[in-house]
Formats: sequence, C-alpha cells, structure tokens
Amino acid sequence: MQILITGASGRLGQFVIRELETEGHSLVLMSRRNPPDEFAHLPFIQGDLNNFEDCQRAVEGVDAIQHLGAQPNPVDHPDLRADAAEKGIPFDATFKTNMLGTYYLMQAAIEADVQTVVMCGSNCALGHGFRISKTHIPIDYLPLDEEHPCYPEDSYSFSKRCGEDLLASYTRAYGIRTYVTRPAGISPEERRNQMKVNAKPTTSWTPWLWCWVGSEDVASAHRLLMEKADTLPPHGVYFLNADDTSALEPSQELVERFKPELLPKIRTLQAHQSFINCDKLKSAVGWRHETSWRE
Repeated sequence: MQILITGASGRLGQFVIRELETEGHSLVLMSRRNPPDEFAHLPFIQGDLNNFEDCQRAVEGVDAIQHLGAQPNPVDHPDLRADAAEKGIPFDATFKTNMLGTYYLMQAAIEADVQTVVMCGSNCALGHGFRISKTHIPIDYLPLDEEHPCYPEDSYSFSKRCGEDLLASYTRAYGIRTYVTRPAGISPEERRNQMKVNAKPTTSWTPWLWCWVGSEDVASAHRLLMEKADTLPPHGVYFLNADDTSALEPSQELVERFKPELLPKIRTLQAHQSFINCDKLKSAVGWRHETSWRE
C-alpha cells in the first residue's frame, strides 16, 4: 500500500513512519521541513497543507493518507497570542492549517481517488482544555466516551472537532473511508521518563483529566485503523489514550477529593483507570496500549 504521511517531520511523524515501514508499507512523506536523516531514503515532498497545489502533488499515486500535519495549539488564544506573535506565527495559523489545510488535502484526495484517510485529531475536541472562559465543561458521566457532548471554545479544539465532521462529510459525499483519532498528551519515551521522575502528589483538579498516550501506541492505532478500514464503518471517531492516568492517586480518589459533585456520575473508575474510555477503538481494531510511565 502506498501511503502519504503529512506532518512527517513533526513529533508524532517519526513513530508513524517507523510503524508503517516495519509493516512493509511504501511511504511518501510531506512536511514543510525536511524529515530526520533516518528517513532520507524515503520519497519526500516539501510542501504546505495551506497550498492546494502542494496537496495535489503529495497525494498523486497514493492509496491512503495518514494525516498528522496540524498546528498543535490555539495560537490566537488570549494566553498564547503574544508568544506566537513573537515567534512570527500569524494569529490565524491554527484555523487555517487545521481547517483549510485539511479541506485542501481532502479535495486533493478525492481528485486522486485515495481510498482511506486516517487523521490525527485530539481529545481537545471535547473542549475541556484551552478554556478561554476559564470554566470547566459539563461532565455527564465518567469515564467519558465518544458519545459525550463536546464544548470547544478555542480555535484548536474547535478545528479538531470540526475536522471530524469535515471528514465525515467527504465520506457521505464520495464514499472515501475516513477515521479520526482523539489522542491525549502524546508522550514519547523521554516524556514518560520525565512523568515518572516528576510525579508528585496531586493538589488540585485539572481540566486535562490526567490523560496521556504513548507515541508508539498512537502509531499502532493509526496503522490498525488504516489496515482494517474494510472491516469498519466508512467513518469513525475514536478516543486514543492510555488505560491509566498520569496521577499517582487512584482515579476515584481524585474525584472524591477535588470534584465530589461528580461522584454520582461515575459509571466505573477502578484503580488508576483513565477518565476517558477507549473501548470503541479496542473493539474496532484490537488495539491495546502497551507503553507505561509507571514502570
């Protein structure tokens, strides 16, 4: 299978490249920056998702796309805008790249008769992070799953939530298979080691819900969704995080201490169980989370 990987030079890209190459897939890399020297043997297209012609060049002759390219935070957020401006990042970069760039890529994919797109979304689609209003989202039940309502406020969370609907619209219109993951706190080995070293007793509730996922585990999920697309519904959205939290304390204890009003909404929280449920992904493709920060 010939696969295009967008955002190939990003933090997740190297893990997806290794995962797919190990399984014998032919890869084409696309990014604004050159990928690491480790992947110099692979075809590379230097391009920008915000340029439709670049997207057209990149998708030529590919069967599937692993869409990882994105602006990873809301650069127009009141708390982030000044820092982004100092770095020369336009205030609208998040919305342009994550929405318009994905639109361009999907348009090019349809023209090139691409069969499957797997996109790296975010658990931020829930709207629980980057809260401009500084309020917490309403939580209907715990653990959360894909059926829970979303309440995005910022451009990043909004773009990730709308990206899901954008891909669904292409599936309805053209029959292309599209799948979106919602990873949380993507963590390579060095970050997991830091989590272990820096772990301290919890002193307050976090809207981020202590969720995380190993980079290698994201890569395996993306491979499985692509390889097993023919066995899945034509479109799907899947939470993607570790089975446990990044907290030292058991999950129910965290609720009891910091959010007791949520106790009646707990369906099950055993030991360090994650506040976000990934059973949908596990059932769909047999995915399992393998990495750990506790060992």
